[in-house]
Amino acid sequence: MKSGSAISIWFFIGLALAFNGALIFGTGIYELFHPPEYRVTLYSLHANIWWGGLLFVCGLIYCIHFSPAKVARRNT
Repeated sequence: MKSGSAISIWFFIGLALAFNGALIFGTGIYELFHPPEYRVTLYSLHANIWWGGLLFVCGLIYCIHFSPAKVARRNT
């Protein structure tokens, strides 16, 4: 990487999405095996598993697409 080059903000957004998605997905898996005492109305849809998985995948896509190593290869 050239000295003085900046890292894209979208890479950090991808990291944040992937991290939050992993946390939400992990919570959903935990609740799948240890159901809460008081369930919400649409508990059977397991929205936190779907939403967490979607966030994680989107975060990975952003991290791969805007990777600092990939940008450095493109600029040389």
